[in-house]
Amino acid sequence: MNDGVTRRQVLATGAALAAGTLSAQLGHSEPADPSRSRTDQDQTAKNSNEKFSSYSRYHPSFGGPPDSDEYLGKLVPGLRKSGLEPASFVAPDLENLSWKMVNGVKEFELRCTPVKREFLPGKFMHVWGFNDSMPGPTMEAVQGDRVRIIVHNELPEPTSVHWHGLELPVEFDGVPGLTQHLIPPGETYVYEYDLHQTGTFFYHSHVAMQEAFGMVGFFIIHPRVAYDPPVDRDFGLIFQNFFIPPNSTTADSMRMDWNWHTINGRSGPYTTPLVCKHGERVRIRLIDFSPMQHHPIHIHGHTFWLTGTEGGRIPPSAWIPRNTTLVGVAMAQDFEFVAFNPGDWIFHCHMVHHMMNHMVRQVGPRIRGEEEVSNYLNSLPNRPPANPAFENPAFSVPGYPQKMQSQEMSQEAMQKINGRRETRGMRKKWHEGVKGLMTVVRVLPEEFYDLVMHTNDDILPGSIFEAIAKGQYRTHIP
Repeated sequence: MNDGVTRRQVLATGAALAAGTLSAQLGHSEPADPSRSRTDQDQTAKNSNEKFSSYSRYHPSFGGPPDSDEYLGKLVPGLRKSGLEPASFVAPDLENLSWKMVNGVKEFELRCTPVKREFLPGKFMHVWGFNDSMPGPTMEAVQGDRVRIIVHNELPEPTSVHWHGLELPVEFDGVPGLTQHLIPPGETYVYEYDLHQTGTFFYHSHVAMQEAFGMVGFFIIHPRVAYDPPVDRDFGLIFQNFFIPPNSTTADSMRMDWNWHTINGRSGPYTTPLVCKHGERVRIRLIDFSPMQHHPIHIHGHTFWLTGTEGGRIPPSAWIPRNTTLVGVAMAQDFEFVAFNPGDWIFHCHMVHHMMNHMVRQVGPRIRGEEEVSNYLNSLPNRPPANPAFENPAFSVPGYPQKMQSQEMSQEAMQKINGRRETRGMRKKWHEGVKGLMTVVRVLPEEFYDLVMHTNDDILPGSIFEAIAKGQYRTHIP
């Protein structure tokens, strides 16, 4: 070898170069080449800094140091212009409560009612709510409005309504005994006050057991002009838990544990996906109205910023970037992010028992495969033998397998799940990974969004997902 270079040095250099090439192919940074000049290395470092100092709404990017306005998309605006009224609020699977203007006052009518709610296709549960809905319909107003809410009690027992988070005259706070008499069955009570706040608030019964039955609804108060940075989508989700015994359809509000989990009154995969366009700025307002369960909320594929609570808007200097955050009972949190990452992204509570449906021990004839319930009931002294499941090899390792007894969904049930416009083009068996407190945020390139949401064209299961996964869509490159 010339210049005193040994064979070992050549092999070592060759290995390093090979490793650098492979690393680059895998998307890792290339190791420094000692043969390059200091000027070249400085230029590479400058290019790298420039790459990570900018932010793109259409592909993964960093946005500069943590004190930058664009850091992780913090203050990157939506596609809507500033100075406009707020974007429309959408709470999937819930209705909006209409109002009428009476002598300058927005007047709403609420009815406290028993509700038969379809948690899963064909699985109707008996709970309580408002206007025959659980959660109740969404109330929307604007900062500065005066509102009048006429509450009719159609329940079999007295009730009252509290306006959670609102600063209002004490006589309208809705606490029975302390601020008002309970509203008897068949009677009406009127609440009236001015609104000076903005944010994510909610109304609910202030009778504890009625809260456990599900009596809650959104009360959204918008600013007259949307906050900066403006969002393009404004979604709302209410997380709840119930205990409904096996072979029963009635919630038991006396229980301290919970086996049914709902988002806006439905369990995954019956929860309707949140659909937005690639590049939009999205807000998700989440309320935890579980009786006594907190929820670590997690979104896949994106980082969000905590921008509001049940107390209102948080100053941007105090926003926190997360992709998992803990939401406690009776708390609201607003999440905002730029939907830069196309695909179908799950949004869910991370408590394992909350990621399942109807989490109960198997009892009675349900555990006896292929046996009719009538055989069990007609021959109690000689019950059909239980399947010896504990001899299964799966039980030879520690833990308990998740593949427990399940209730097969009928073709009609599957049509309810996959027949919704918002699910078109998702993978054929997407529903197998969405249970309990789970929903999906779909970030669709504009041409796919229009196809899914604005046309009646046939879309094959999985076709949208596969096209996004293969990059077969038009994208914006800044």
